[in-house]
Amino acid sequence: MLKYVGSIDLGTTSNRFILFDKQGNIFGSAQKEHKQIFPKPGWVEHDPLEIWKNTCSVISEVMDKTAISVESIDSIGITNQRETSVVWNRKTGKPYYNAIVWQCTRTDEICKNIAAETGEAFFTEKTGLPVAPYFSGPKLKWILDNIPDAKKDLSSGDVFFGTIETWIIWWLTGGPKKGSHITDVSNASRTMMMNIRTLKWDKDLLDALEIPFSLLPDIKPSIDSNTWGRTQKDGPFKGEIPVCGALGDQQAALFGQTCFSKGEAKNTYGTGCFLLMNTGTTPVISNHGLLTTVGYKINNEKAVYCLEGSIAIAGALVQWMRDNLGIIESAAQIEDLAKTVDDNGDVYFVPAFSGLFAPYWRSDARGIIAGLTRFVNKGHLARAALEANAYQTRDIVTAMKKDSMVDLMVLKVDGGMVLNELLMQFQSDILNVPIIRPTVIETTALGAAYAAGLATGFWNDINDLKANWSEGKTWLPSMSRKKCEQLYSKWGKAIERSFDWV
Repeated sequence: MLKYVGSIDLGTTSNRFILFDKQGNIFGSAQKEHKQIFPKPGWVEHDPLEIWKNTCSVISEVMDKTAISVESIDSIGITNQRETSVVWNRKTGKPYYNAIVWQCTRTDEICKNIAAETGEAFFTEKTGLPVAPYFSGPKLKWILDNIPDAKKDLSSGDVFFGTIETWIIWWLTGGPKKGSHITDVSNASRTMMMNIRTLKWDKDLLDALEIPFSLLPDIKPSIDSNTWGRTQKDGPFKGEIPVCGALGDQQAALFGQTCFSKGEAKNTYGTGCFLLMNTGTTPVISNHGLLTTVGYKINNEKAVYCLEGSIAIAGALVQWMRDNLGIIESAAQIEDLAKTVDDNGDVYFVPAFSGLFAPYWRSDARGIIAGLTRFVNKGHLARAALEANAYQTRDIVTAMKKDSMVDLMVLKVDGGMVLNELLMQFQSDILNVPIIRPTVIETTALGAAYAAGLATGFWNDINDLKANWSEGKTWLPSMSRKKCEQLYSKWGKAIERSFDWV
């Protein structure tokens, strides 16, 4: 019987279920968007029950379309939008509040107060993270401070916290009856509550955030041969499959791109944009605005760490131009519109819709379009929106070199936007390095599948995974360095003008 590994990809805007074969090729897939909820400016939420319902829906769709039996699925891996936080009652499975999304800025004041009390360095030294609204700990604190039922039920031990993979794994493995309440090290490293060296919840960090230990999930390896439970017969698979691999979406993309050696890097162009470089088994604490994060941990082996540069708005800017401005009807049209002009018309678009992430960490910044003249048309705006991704990526690569003392020689890319040839060529020009897109660009989902399949022995070791990786297309730098530096210098001016808005 041919076997497959299932990957549940819990993204910021949609959920997907994908079946991969032994060669890492897609056998079947389905996708469903979920609602983006914006109660106030800067606030972003999701409905956790809708995410679970949509997860069940895409699983059922793939099972029906491919007509395979549950016995044909070796294992299930999960990858997820990171930092997005859910608090729910373990007896009822009912969330106390909507999931607070990683992009949400409501915890800005909480973060300022914590940083003032403890000092920024206290958290950075223990977690590799700055004190910022991006991370899960302050979101959890906000729910406990503002939702009376959640606070009231704490004493009963019935309150559970988790990021999105924790929420879905709990439901997959039994929910209120016997669901496993776990997270993996890569997701736990994004909470501001886990010590980056011990890989355990840290009492000092929890005390600073005023968060009790009782509602936190158990921290597990990303690839865990001691499976966390099995899917349920009354669940979407209608049968039992081991659930044994989980990685935050960006770490999953690193894993799917087989960046297993120190110095290897990937950039994912999705809702946001995330560049990770493997720094080996020792955490490198950044002095230049990057994050130190756990890349992955295979069973009892040492954890592998990364330096990460996070950009909040990438593909989300294209969505904004489609939904809010109506300049395009579909995201794919942005490239054609950008090609109607020869250059950006001296226009720069800084998409600081919820502040700026790495390497600036300016929650006071807001989005600006700079350099407008009567000459500018919607083609220039489209081009400036695409180019913003490449400029922000260079900001991160520059910081990464200062921290790691490693020159970036090549950049592997993935995510929905890598089908945009104009952006990929411009990225190669601005970075002055080759850009490589693999044959399978669904590397986030593939990384989660690899995690589960390694845990069960479906794949023997990482050499099997490396053998699966193949180059799809490469872009080489073609713009003069003088022109690149002129463009990048103007980008720096635009960035400065976005500061101090709030």
